[in-house]
Amino acid sequence: MRKNASDGGKDRGALQIAEDPSILGLGDLVLKEKERLQPRAGRLDLLLQDADSSTRYEVEIQLGGTDESHIIRTIEYWDIERKRYPQYDHYGVLVAEDITSRFLNVVGLFNGFIPLIALQMSAVKFDDQISLLFTKVMDAMTLGLPEEDEEGQAATDRNYWESIRGTKATVAMADDILKLANGFAPDLELKYNKFYIGLAQGGRPNNFVVLRPQKSSIRAEIRLAPSAEVDQELEHAGITVMDYDKRWKRYRLQLAKEDIKKHAPLLTKLLALAYGVKPDVGGGLKTQVA
Repeated sequence: MRKNASDGGKDRGALQIAEDPSILGLGDLVLKEKERLQPRAGRLDLLLQDADSSTRYEVEIQLGGTDESHIIRTIEYWDIERKRYPQYDHYGVLVAEDITSRFLNVVGLFNGFIPLIALQMSAVKFDDQISLLFTKVMDAMTLGLPEEDEEGQAATDRNYWESIRGTKATVAMADDILKLANGFAPDLELKYNKFYIGLAQGGRPNNFVVLRPQKSSIRAEIRLAPSAEVDQELEHAGITVMDYDKRWKRYRLQLAKEDIKKHAPLLTKLLALAYGVKPDVGGGLKTQVA
């Protein structure tokens, strides 16, 4: 089948993106596959993956303006890939030279349920070189974290957790975990909410970890992207790890009193990473639990 001029232009655009995916402005991306065959659904132009996380982008390119078939293909390929590889977070990316207001109105109905990103592509000529520029005209809507919805509406106190949800002993475990975090952020304090115990800093929530005391243990949910290194460290330590929460990007650890003391260095490292502090290789972080 002979390709028309627009097909050739699309191929050149796909080639430039494949050679340097960073030009899309979506971060440090690497090419996973080009012209990826989809079961009974054609070929996906580009499959890109974030170099530092388990995020994939299903990219469809169209010269000219967006149309219904472009939208449908992007959503269909995104849906196929997320079902085949649920261990990744998936985003559908539509690239076009002209993204119309009609398109934005239609796709806006999906946003929040289907994570879609729209990029408008333009070509700029410098001497004999043609470069592509990409402008993000629609970003995927980030759903609020559950604790953000609860914040300010479900505040409670320590007695509630000690007498109803957990026990004095398991709430004391929250104190132990706070001490680990205070090693790198001394101004952190516990904040008691109806569904979890969070952390506050300067009077504002900073829930890089949420704690859920139970009757005989505590569940610590640490906000970290999935990592093979973290998985190995947790497995080697023998800490009980529940299913990774892909929706909210949290490691969920079931901890007994002795776990916090025994694995204080590892827990401190994970908390520091979630907070945004790189742990001191020389052991500079305080990891003692009284």
